[in-house]
Amino acid sequence: MFQNPDDAVLKEILSKSRRIAVVGLSNKPERDSYRVARYMKERGYEIIPVNPMIHEALGERAYPELRTIPHPVDVVNVFRRAEEVPEIIEAVLQLNFQPVIWLQLGVVHQEAAEKARARGLTVVMDRCLMLEHRRLLGDSC
Repeated sequence: MFQNPDDAVLKEILSKSRRIAVVGLSNKPERDSYRVARYMKERGYEIIPVNPMIHEALGERAYPELRTIPHPVDVVNVFRRAEEVPEIIEAVLQLNFQPVIWLQLGVVHQEAAEKARARGLTVVMDRCLMLEHRRLLGDSC
């Protein structure tokens, strides 16, 4: 059964990561993906929107797919439905780097998470990046 990393690992991820690809980032301020990404950007993280339906969000160029991002990222933060997670994890496994996969609150796919972990990736599932940042690092970074 899948188990999230403990608080020490989460704190290390949040402390050392600087570049976050947000899969499913909306350019609509009322959406959770926008609020979470804005919060992280305001705390110094570089946000890379991944959404084929938009050209930019939060003043950052959007990319249609993970593989089209021209540089490595530290975290892939996923704001998509659970049934889309296996395809996203497959895309991550094809990259030339190994980011942390962070599935947002309410996004759960046990089998895909286990597959990623078996390939050496760190996976956080059903947790909000913003809430964990606030809880573990306070409101600043």
